[in-house]
Amino acid sequence: MIEQLKIWDEELFLWLNSFHTDWLDVINFQLSQTYTWLPFYAILIFFIYKVEQKNSWWVIGGVALTILISDQFTSGFMKPFFERLRPCHDERWDGIIHNYLRCGGLYGFASSHAANTFGLAAFLNLKMKGKLRFLPWLFLWAAVISYTRIYLGVHYPLDILVGAIVGVAAGLISWFVIVFVRREILKMVLKD
Repeated sequence: MIEQLKIWDEELFLWLNSFHTDWLDVINFQLSQTYTWLPFYAILIFFIYKVEQKNSWWVIGGVALTILISDQFTSGFMKPFFERLRPCHDERWDGIIHNYLRCGGLYGFASSHAANTFGLAAFLNLKMKGKLRFLPWLFLWAAVISYTRIYLGVHYPLDILVGAIVGVAAGLISWFVIVFVRREILKMVLKD
């Protein structure tokens, strides 16, 4: 069953990766870069601070914890454990797949881009529920960023799917930790 899943994953990757044009290469590459999104993150922080002035550091801390968990789990544990080559490092795909500019590290399972972006989306949607109406759109943003990794030839679809699941789980864990720790600190403060 695992071998069949791997075959389907590779076939889906080859099909999705085949849809590329020169003018989209640069766009997808830029969408995949962290520094491209710095203004977006600054705007997010602004809105978080505007809505949650007194508690914004709890929210920002939760985002940081989410990314720490998701990134370390995918990059520090999963990639070295599973040792699944990125498509652009797999000799079977030489001359077949489209890879633009760079390939990244040797292993790709699971995608840290997917884990981090879906983790951010999950945590903020839990923590800020009902306070910022645009937050559900973060899941679409995470999906677009994740798709760029397939387009660029650096991840298989299963890398993305598992990365997204890890990210959502990291967001849930961080939300629980932040809610629990904050509640306990408030209890201690009110007790004194």
